[in-house]
Amino acid sequence: MANFNKQPNKTSAGTNIQEVRQQNAQSAQGSQGQFGTEFASETNAQEVRQQNQQAEARKAKNSGQFGQNS
Repeated sequence: MANFNKQPNKTSAGTNIQEVRQQNAQSAQGSQGQFGTEFASETNAQEVRQQNQQAEARKAKNSGQFGQNS
């Protein structure tokens, strides 16, 4: 098979091999996967805790009301 690629560090389609390796290395640094850090950075942990606490309080209040009615 003849090698017609005359440009070093590029594929026959013209892709820069070194650039692809660099991009792969950068994406590997975010080891949580494609969406892990993206959504984590948009989540306010304190707000989530507060919402969970409010939901638990409502749940306890509602279960108490049903318990008294029966």
